[in-house]
Amino acid sequence: MNNKNTTGSKPEIDQDSLLTRESWKIFQIMSEFVDGFEHLARIKPSVSIFGSARTQPDHPYYLKAEKIARLLSDSGFSVVSGGGPGIMEAANKGAYAGKSSSIGLNIELPHEQNTNPYQDISLTFRHFFTRKVMFVKYAAAYIVCPGGFGTLDEMAEILTLIQTGKSRKIPIILVETEFWSGLIDWFKGSLVKNGTIDETDLGLIQIIDEPQQVVDAIFEYYRSRTFEPSAEETERMLRL
Repeated sequence: MNNKNTTGSKPEIDQDSLLTRESWKIFQIMSEFVDGFEHLARIKPSVSIFGSARTQPDHPYYLKAEKIARLLSDSGFSVVSGGGPGIMEAANKGAYAGKSSSIGLNIELPHEQNTNPYQDISLTFRHFFTRKVMFVKYAAAYIVCPGGFGTLDEMAEILTLIQTGKSRKIPIILVETEFWSGLIDWFKGSLVKNGTIDETDLGLIQIIDEPQQVVDAIFEYYRSRTFEPSAEETERMLRL
């Protein structure tokens, strides 16, 4: 005899219905990739800028990100951000006021993410992983301003892709020495010390605080190479 109390129990999940929904998500993911490729393939060269969604417009971090983006835009770089508030808004705002395109790669979230109005091209993604590919695929550089988990996630993503050879090497610039110095010290004192990364991997990162110097560092990196990936790099990035 089954004495189990079923009062208030959850209804059973229809596995067939769930499988159908999961299968159809493949087409949703494909659609996001196609839409991203079609819109972003023509905005090169571009720079992706990351930072906290919680930074207020009067904060020095916001104002510096806006200035960096304006300088990049006037120098011929399209600027790509996550499309939301905070540092993302600052990046789009600076680029929008400049000569080149301002692009927002928005993400649907339960809270915190609202699309900012400073976007020439605005795309919205449901899936973080498709959005991440778009950040990486056409970027000539990554600029990482102070931020939280999402910012750290994006930074770790590009570092991993370059370290493992899945993506071409591009400048990765952290802005605000005081904010990032503790993390870099931990990289040196824990990751390098314990052999989980090589000391040479730290060379993938630069820390620069002055907006013009950020732009100058990107141009210096490409002084002896083109902004376009080589045929070998293009082939490698097809496997992102």
